[in-house]
Amino acid sequence: MKSDYPCYLAGKPVWSDKHIQVINKFNGETVAKVAYGDTTMIDQAIMAAQSAFSVTRKMPAYTRQAILNSIAEQIDKRKEEFAEVLAIEVGKPLKDGRGEITRATETFRIAAEESTRLYGEVIPLDISARSAGYEAISKRFPVGPCAFITPFNFPVNLAAHKIAPAIACGCPFILKPASATPITSIMLGEILAQTELPPASFSIIPCSGAQAELMVIDERIKHLSFTGSAEVGWRLKAIAGKKSVTLELGGNAACIVDRDADLEYAAERIVMGAYYQSGQSCISVQRILAQADIYEKLKSLLIKKIGALKMGDPLKEDTFLGPLISEADAIRVENWVKEAADQGARVLIGGGRIGSCVEATLIENISRDMKVSCDEVFGPVATLQSFNDFAGACEIANDSRYGLQAGVFTRDLNHAFYAYDILETGGVVINDVPSFRVDSMPYGGVKDSGIGREGVRYAIEEMTELKTMVLNNAGRLHDPGK
Repeated sequence: MKSDYPCYLAGKPVWSDKHIQVINKFNGETVAKVAYGDTTMIDQAIMAAQSAFSVTRKMPAYTRQAILNSIAEQIDKRKEEFAEVLAIEVGKPLKDGRGEITRATETFRIAAEESTRLYGEVIPLDISARSAGYEAISKRFPVGPCAFITPFNFPVNLAAHKIAPAIACGCPFILKPASATPITSIMLGEILAQTELPPASFSIIPCSGAQAELMVIDERIKHLSFTGSAEVGWRLKAIAGKKSVTLELGGNAACIVDRDADLEYAAERIVMGAYYQSGQSCISVQRILAQADIYEKLKSLLIKKIGALKMGDPLKEDTFLGPLISEADAIRVENWVKEAADQGARVLIGGGRIGSCVEATLIENISRDMKVSCDEVFGPVATLQSFNDFAGACEIANDSRYGLQAGVFTRDLNHAFYAYDILETGGVVINDVPSFRVDSMPYGGVKDSGIGREGVRYAIEEMTELKTMVLNNAGRLHDPGK
């Protein structure tokens, strides 16, 4: 890990007089500084992306595919370096960091495959005598320069989910990474700069939210993809103008455990889904709904498994729970737990805090208006409540302003399809937690959880638009042999 990093402007490393100080999220020590962008730099990046579009839109598929495979290969070669930096700048335990890099590698490889699959279709138009002799073809074309804004919790793979589809379909882009975790994005810039990408086609610029808004309102930017809080995301959409917008926002995901579920397996997966990366995931398990007949048994299993989790230094191999992104966030989570307890909830395990680390916490006797239930905790806290009938459980799960993903543990096929039909979420995961995601699948939410879909092929659709060509074949209807 270096002590000084540039930003990337039009594919070139650039230093500036202003820097972001990056701290070790576990011990609070300053570990590096990263060049900080300004208004002029943002404008130059937009101009570069605009000029590069004339090149990227014409790049053949095999070239885009080779670039994407090369990026995947280089990320994989630097896997341990990335994992160590993630542990320091995010507070992500090494095991989780390696998992994120594996996924990022897969994301670029998936994009390499999809870069050769920008298919279209032939559309018959002879549906009446009026259009006899006409047919049409349609295919997708890149929209142009894109602006990407990514959060701190998965700074490599969530950046990959924007960068890789853009390269695959020929869109130049500007990436604004989270100010708390810019280093891994700059490392991606180092890798991109070694490929055959036109230099002007990408910029990676840590900057303030106000400066990032210049990209959002600029009409030269044709697509915005934002991952972050609902409050910020919807405000950005409101000022985005005519450009297309993808928002991947927050959640307070519910996980339903039916009476016939394998409770040992369900408890194991729920503990992982609720507490991995200290709960700092938008699809972290937050609301556990257990059928009344199995409630006490599931509760005992959860408490036992939660108690075995080790909290501490993310650079140690046996650490499961690392720090939150800041001590301020840890204090907020601690206060939400205390507030719930003051309002009558019962803390079954956890609730304590040491610096930026919060213990894995399980709470019961909650009400729907407690922050730990109705808001997004974004910390290692889950609530547990019982239900009698499955339809009632789905109603409780839907009683949320969010709708990203939900999990259902059941052996009843009717219940599985009922949940799929009724739950107001972008995804329903049967016999696993809502935290499960494969990077090729469509991913995104409804309600306050966002609009549009990620997952490489689906993100490409967001970054492209259909164009139709109509053919009048009337002149070819005669027999050329006569």
